[in-house]
Amino acid sequence: MDGTGGAVRRVAVVGAGTIGASWAAYFLSRGLEVVASDPSPGAEDLLRRMIESAWPVLQTLGATPGADPANWRFEPDPARAVAGCDFVQESAPERYEVKQALLPAIAAVLPAHVVIASSSSGLLISRLSQGCAHPERVVIGHPFNPPHLVPLVEVVGGATAGRPAIEAAMAFYRAIGKHPIEIRKEVPGHLANRLQAALWREAVHMVAEGVASVADVDAAISEGPGMRWALLGPHATFHLAGGEGGMAHFMDHLMPAVTGWWKDLGNPVMTPELQARLIVGVQEELGGQDIATLAARRDAFLAALMALKRS
Repeated sequence: MDGTGGAVRRVAVVGAGTIGASWAAYFLSRGLEVVASDPSPGAEDLLRRMIESAWPVLQTLGATPGADPANWRFEPDPARAVAGCDFVQESAPERYEVKQALLPAIAAVLPAHVVIASSSSGLLISRLSQGCAHPERVVIGHPFNPPHLVPLVEVVGGATAGRPAIEAAMAFYRAIGKHPIEIRKEVPGHLANRLQAALWREAVHMVAEGVASVADVDAAISEGPGMRWALLGPHATFHLAGGEGGMAHFMDHLMPAVTGWWKDLGNPVMTPELQARLIVGVQEELGGQDIATLAARRDAFLAALMALKRS
């Protein structure tokens, strides 16, 4: 495959909300043609605005030469939208009843070799592919928000997808500049969201127990280990923490302390009172910044971080 995904030239983006629209902008930046579909009122306008706002940073990060931000069309009917497409990225609402109705309708009109990838952040692919023609070509292709900036894509085949579809999805994402990882066993939430959930559970517990404020819990990550995690994951980080002896030294000298902490980790109950504390705490931490401003700051930081990592 070349930088545009080899045989993949036209991608259907089914579900053009926040995630789907971001996917569409990224696909366009890689020189692909996009056909987008979404039944929601205003979806086409949202898609247009997302592409326009994302395009400058995508160019800065290195869009494929000749990539055209206008190389897309909108088709409300998903069955008509996927016709003639080489790859499908489904990003409909995160509910089984929605996806289990949509995916069979898409699969019924596609050739058997066309991979259908769901952006689902935690649903099981073996359930999503039920009723689909050729369920062996239906996989999870879960991005991280915003997909046009964050490289990670989790690919899950579960017990139903075949190796050819898994490998084709991995190859496609890799060819367009993503960092796909294969989740080898189907679990709710896949991998990265489970790691996020585990960390946030303890973060909530620390607030609930009065150990620290919401702002200080966040700072404990953003001004500490979060900075290291942008380069190395938890295993490699602790390998480095072991000094010259690496992970072996870490296991010998620091693991007893860590296992002691594991035993003391919390399992908070998300009461209405605790929810209110978290909501107020975040508002105080951010000083009244609106969501759009915060998202713009995040995206600018992510773009700068990606440029740094690539260099």
